This record gives sequence, C-alpha cells and structure tokens, in this order.
Amino acid sequence: MARKPRNSDVPKGRTCATMDHHKYLAQTDEVYQSNRRRIEAFSSVARLAARSSIIRIPVVVHVIFNDPQDNISSEQIDSQIDALNRDFRARNNDRTDIPDAFKPFAVDTMIEFALARRDPDGKQTMGVTRTQTSLDQFPYDQFDPSATEKLDSLIKHDEFGKSPWPRDDYLNLWVCRIEGGLLGYAAFPGEPASTDGVVVNVTAFGTTGTAQAPFNLGRTAVHEVGHFFDLLHIWGDDGNGCSRSDNVADTPNQAGPNGGDVTKDSFPLISCNNVPNGDMFMNYMDYVNDGTMVMFTAGQLARMNAALAGPRKSLTSSKALDPVTTEDVLLGDAAAGFAAARAVHPTEVGDGREKWFDGVTWV
Repeated sequence: MARKPRNSDVPKGRTCATMDHHKYLAQTDEVYQSNRRRIEAFSSVARLAARSSIIRIPVVVHVIFNDPQDNISSEQIDSQIDALNRDFRARNNDRTDIPDAFKPFAVDTMIEFALARRDPDGKQTMGVTRTQTSLDQFPYDQFDPSATEKLDSLIKHDEFGKSPWPRDDYLNLWVCRIEGGLLGYAAFPGEPASTDGVVVNVTAFGTTGTAQAPFNLGRTAVHEVGHFFDLLHIWGDDGNGCSRSDNVADTPNQAGPNGGDVTKDSFPLISCNNVPNGDMFMNYMDYVNDGTMVMFTAGQLARMNAALAGPRKSLTSSKALDPVTTEDVLLGDAAAGFAAARAVHPTEVGDGREKWFDGVTWV
C-alpha cells in the first residue's frame, strides 16, 4: 500500500540547506572557519591544474527509515548512482537543451560514482546500510539557524540514524524523510569528519520508488554532491543583490536563484545586466526543477578538481572499490573551456563588481 504523502512532505520548490549549514558552522566553529579559508586559498591555485583521467568515488548509502516504504529498494539506490554518473559524465540526453551560447562551457567532469565494495573493515559490502529509526521523520525548521546541526545530531549518529563510514574512503550519502519539504544539504570540504557527507530527502532520491516529481531525476543529489566538491550556488547567495561571486568565471553573475517556473524555454533570462545570454539557469547549481538543470561548466570542473587535489584527495586512492578500467569520453576540455569563459566574461570576477568568496563569506 502506497504511503499517503503528508503536506509537509511535498516540496513547494527546490530547497537546499547547504549554505545555512555552512553559515552556522562558520559562526560557531573556529576550526571550520580556518579550514574553509585555507581550502579556498588552495583552490585558487590548484584549479589551474588540468586532469585527463577518470576519478571514481566510492559511495555508501545510509538508508534510514521508519515507514517500511522508506526502506527504499536496491533499484532506487542504483537509479541514484546512475543519475550521478549520467550527469557528472555529461551523458544526460537532455544536454541538448543547453542553449548554443552556453554549450562551449559544458563539460564531462570525468568523475564517476560506485557503491562501495569493501566496508571499513575490508569485508565485502553492497555499499548500503539500513537503519530503522523511531522517528517518523527528521524535524527541520527553516527559521532555526541551528536546524542542520540538529539534523546532523539525529541523522548522522547511531541513536536515531547512522554514523558515517570514514570520510577519507567514502562519500557518505544519507537518505531519509525530512520534515518541511527540505530536499537536502551537504558538507563543504573542511567540515568535521563525524558529519561529512550529503543528506537527501527520500522524496527526491533517485528516479523511482519514493521520488516525487518534479524532483525525481536524481538531481538533488547531483546538486548536493556539487557542494560536497566545493561548488557554490551559481548566484553567490546574496538574495538578488548581484554582488557576490561563486568564484567561477564561466557562470554569469545572476540575481538570486531560479525556481520551478523556469524552463528551457525561458532562455534568455536576463538579470544583473548579464546580456545577451542572461542566467545560466540550466546549471546544476541553480534551483530549477530536475527537468531543467542539465550542465556543469569548465570553471566548475576546475573548482571540483581543486577539491579532489586537496581536501577530497583521499577519496581518489580509496581501497573501497574493485579496480576497473573506464574509457575516457570527453565532451569538452576543461582548461580550454575555462580560458574561453574568461574571454567571454572577462569582468565577471575580480574587478570589484562582484565579491570573491574566501571560503567563509564574501569579501
């Protein structure tokens, strides 16, 4: 029997609490502040190094459920891993929706994901844990600055949820039911090991089962894993201020997030005087519905590469996966694309018009 959705289960639009989570930690944890500034300084240099090989990331999915329906199937879990690989490798059929003006910046990130084959003790695993909780859903109050800390204390610990596997070897991905329609949130590099990873609402996980339209193409996890690899929201989280940068040169400055009423037919969508092409609203780091977000850029890949060369480097040598050989399929050269972006948007960042993100806040 299908579970009847509660009103609080149904998202009214894309919601991501990653920046709220970051802001709370930045205000309360001096070590996290220091980590973030050092990581951002490293990123500004390390992103200049191109990468030509595939990186495969071991994933452990922690399923936390009260209602048996939320103990999602292996098929649904596989559909989410497939969605991550589809989008990070630019194998999504809807990439044809990218406007011609932005196609030169769209790239294959050469990042792949697979469920772990070895657990922290070296034993064979399917890369999935299942935990029944006494909580009907995990409470979330969007107006509480410490809301994500409270979620972490429940979801990522064994009393009501599941403690993470070592972050040096695994991308921890928790899936559970969250109150209020929150779709998910992620840890930026530099967060404490005990809470590092990505949380996705069971209503937005994968492409089948409990996933509900318009967030049923697996792209909530794509967006949140982007944060995990140090990507910021494309508009710089300044409301509609047009003043902050996402520290990526090939994503045009835009005024605030774009939501579910924006579709591929909305191009060009002009804000912040970003004529003639307007917002890159089809980017995975905006807030549009799953069916509209279709691309990462060369500049975003360069930033992710910096994370994989620095704070996320240990994942690239994890022993949690069986060795495999994967053919390179490149749809764009990151270095060339980044140079092209600077030629098109030479004043997007660093000219005093936009504020540069230093890892903690915008300066």
